[in-house]
Amino acid sequence: MPYQSELSFLCDVFRKTHVSVGVIDIASPNLQAESKKIRTTLGDSSSFLKFFSEMSERTMYRFTDAFKCSYIFLLLKGYERKVMFVGPYLSAELTDKQILEIAEKINLSAQKQRYLSEYYMSLAVLTEDCPIMTMLNSFCERMWRNSNFSVVDVIDMKKNTSAESPFSRSMLALEPNDILVNMRSVERRYEFENEMMRAVSLGHSHMENKFRQAFSASFFEKRVADPLRNAKNYSIIMNTLLRKSAENGGVHPIYLDRVSSDFATKIEGLRSLSDNASLMVEMFRTYCRLVRTHSSKEFSNLVQRTILIIESDLSADLSSKVLAETQGVSLGYLSTVFKKETGQTVSSYIRKQRMEYASYLLEKTNLQIQNVALHCGIMDVQYFTKLFKNHFGKTPSEYRRLIKLGI
Repeated sequence: MPYQSELSFLCDVFRKTHVSVGVIDIASPNLQAESKKIRTTLGDSSSFLKFFSEMSERTMYRFTDAFKCSYIFLLLKGYERKVMFVGPYLSAELTDKQILEIAEKINLSAQKQRYLSEYYMSLAVLTEDCPIMTMLNSFCERMWRNSNFSVVDVIDMKKNTSAESPFSRSMLALEPNDILVNMRSVERRYEFENEMMRAVSLGHSHMENKFRQAFSASFFEKRVADPLRNAKNYSIIMNTLLRKSAENGGVHPIYLDRVSSDFATKIEGLRSLSDNASLMVEMFRTYCRLVRTHSSKEFSNLVQRTILIIESDLSADLSSKVLAETQGVSLGYLSTVFKKETGQTVSSYIRKQRMEYASYLLEKTNLQIQNVALHCGIMDVQYFTKLFKNHFGKTPSEYRRLIKLGI
């Protein structure tokens, strides 16, 4: 089929977003076995088979059940009665109050309410305007070769038919062993956290959107009654996990300790759940950036130590001779190994680090130019100005003025 690659790609994206997705063949003689893929989503087999038999092409069917779980169904063009299904997922985060009301409405015991909360924590939140839904709409337009396809809410269809809705029971109600439900939701959360830790260890900040679910209040395990305290506790845990992930990515503890301590202070100073979510995003980005900028995993111990000495105090005497003597090697050996592994000379690396630090000081502080130069280990302010202009194309004064103007 001309859209087979697009279908495979879309399914992969949904799975990486931790949303169940699949295709069932409703014309297959083995339909009963096929239907097991979504049996926990739908009700009894006769009702959902009737629903499938009445599906139309160029139509996206959406449904939200009594548990606020959402699903999408499409009849795939060009196949003999094959249906793509997506879900369950949440179209919006659920508050504790909403979860309690749902549990009361369906007469769940206090014990099962906990399992219900765990289940919601394992579901992704997909709003109508999120990127993956835009991708799904684009796929439908391409498959049906028409942007004017129909979107039908199944609950509205139910008003026009006497047949029972095929979505009469939920995944939780059908599970015979409540303990297994709880175990699986916890396992999924740990798998999710492990994926996030791997992303940080590789410096993959572009995967931020994939992990936004873990930065929301609904993802946090409810260990204490106070929602903000609960979120803070989870943020403390994540700060530790992400710090260890960055260390595994090759970042030296000297960089991690300062960053981790700053985040610990910020966490305790939080005043709202929304601020906590923003801080979680900031933590993920910062630790990824540390891996990208300070990872020395691929370097030898000699080069790692040299980089650490340089970056720990840019105002110090960092001549190649001093660096070599400090580590008990010859100047020639250090220069050769450093250039081979980093692609640049020791002096050019130091110069770059000093200029980057100078730009930071010019932007974030009101230090006089000569003092900025001293903090960067350069005594002659005129020489500092020359180096800075060669690196950035502007003098330090021009650079600071443009920064303040927002240019």
